[in-house]
Amino acid sequence: MRSDEPLPETHVLGPDDVIDSQGRVFLSHLYVIRQADEAFGANLLRRGPSNSDHEDFDYVLAFPCNSLPPEILAWFDAMRPGFWPPPEVFRISRQCPCFLVADGDRGSPTERIEWRITPNLIERHLMFSLNNVQKKCLIVLKMLKKQELTQHLHEGCKFTSFHCKTALFFTLERTPSDVWREQGLLECIVRCLHTIREFLIQGECPHYIVENVDLFDKKLCRECQLKLEKQIRVIIQDDIHVLFNLQIDDLGERLMQLHPHVERFPDQSASVGGKLTFDMWTFYVKCFTRICKHMCDSRDTGFYQGAIDLINVLTFRQANATFSRYESNSAQFLITNLLSSLAFVASSYCIQTGQPVPRDVWQLYSKTLDTDVASSRLKLASMLYCQGYLYRSAYVLNDVQQRLDNSVTSVCGCRLPRNEQPPEAFCEYALRHGNPERLTRKIAFCVRFMREEMYCAPVILWFEMYRSVGDDVNHIHVSDRIWMDWAEVDARPFMLYLQYLVFGGLRERQRQLQALQGLWNICLNRVTFEDMYHPETVGNLLGHCEEMEGHVERALRMYNASRNYIPRNNAANLHIHRLTGLQ
Repeated sequence: MRSDEPLPETHVLGPDDVIDSQGRVFLSHLYVIRQADEAFGANLLRRGPSNSDHEDFDYVLAFPCNSLPPEILAWFDAMRPGFWPPPEVFRISRQCPCFLVADGDRGSPTERIEWRITPNLIERHLMFSLNNVQKKCLIVLKMLKKQELTQHLHEGCKFTSFHCKTALFFTLERTPSDVWREQGLLECIVRCLHTIREFLIQGECPHYIVENVDLFDKKLCRECQLKLEKQIRVIIQDDIHVLFNLQIDDLGERLMQLHPHVERFPDQSASVGGKLTFDMWTFYVKCFTRICKHMCDSRDTGFYQGAIDLINVLTFRQANATFSRYESNSAQFLITNLLSSLAFVASSYCIQTGQPVPRDVWQLYSKTLDTDVASSRLKLASMLYCQGYLYRSAYVLNDVQQRLDNSVTSVCGCRLPRNEQPPEAFCEYALRHGNPERLTRKIAFCVRFMREEMYCAPVILWFEMYRSVGDDVNHIHVSDRIWMDWAEVDARPFMLYLQYLVFGGLRERQRQLQALQGLWNICLNRVTFEDMYHPETVGNLLGHCEEMEGHVERALRMYNASRNYIPRNNAANLHIHRLTGLQ
């Protein structure tokens, strides 16, 4: 800000200032780095926003906020039906200031000019309000974390004391105050472990105060989350007897002297509920597939106008409350997916005709990315790649890779799954979170490009839209006729293929080769490959990557393997003919 009047500064004033494409001036993290270098010199230790010259101390340069930011005010203004914090603590906490610290979103193109809001004084006041049992509970959780939970995490992954503190806060909010008594310490610990396990299952640890912040993001990969969840589940099932083995401060021996009653929290079987949820989403996608096919084949309206007409009808009926709750969920699913498809149809036309994509189409993307966890984002990354926005595409792909973890289950509207039972982690998540909006975080639809969207897709997928050669059309199963003139591919391998293209364009050879190896890992693992809904298309994408590597013979072997797997109505026949000139 300018010093003479409350207006944004428009000129760079110092070596640490950065000006963006819109002419705005930002103070970059270089300011903090330079200050720390001058203060600590060769002894500098840097951990996140902290800079220090000793392992036992943290110094954080922070700027105080003149007033509480909206992200913090939302916490104070929200309805809080829980048991904690008490009104007096809440009132005093509101008087605590907040700060900005130099800690941007890792991997973001604007990481160096992003500053994180930290309500550390509010958190400190909340901590001072804890009673002895609550403090002991947090201490035990930290000991458990150090001795049992973090021994086998991947390098770079962290499960921290802050995660434990956050779990305690949420547990306090949902637990009556009379539970927090000395004789019930173990029960309180179990309740906190259940809260941590809930976060791990859903793949998200919300910040207790700042809304829309995931404390697992960039800290704990999905594989490690699931590993921790399994450890905690075993601890709970074993009546947390592991606590009696804690050696830190002889805690185990001291707990043995209390002999409290430990309530066992039995796990519910989630397999049936998970399977029902999986079947429901499969039904939704199949219905949407048939609706799209009908509109694409309509000579009266075509897809674009047909989609608009259907959206108007569904929106009108929703507004007039003529739907039941389940009908309303189904209608919202159709509306969101139709709007997403309209955005890509419009973008495809703009790319084909060389026109810029209009602002309202970009706004439509921001509202429809959550059709599921991956497919709409991957289509957006593909569209950005086709327009030459490689950095933007890479950013979207990095986001998808964070979301597309091992607990996500794939759903397709074209073919039946080979393994009809979804992953255990998905089943448990479905049991705990029946809300359709939350379930979309654990479901990945196959990525579909209709011919109306073809200019948003890499050229190799155009072949999939014209896969039938010779008399192949006479051998199409009646259920496959709906989608045979579209490109359909599983989300995970398509993400890897896009990464190969984008990182290649950005000259990031190491990351490009990692994506290629990821595709090979899928195709070489027979179980994984056959679990794909569209394995022949995955093989064709890998073959094209090998073509771009200059390995024509290897590409031909991949195309032939794809054709051997599905001989007819397979674009591999076109690729083999293209490379050899033979039918």
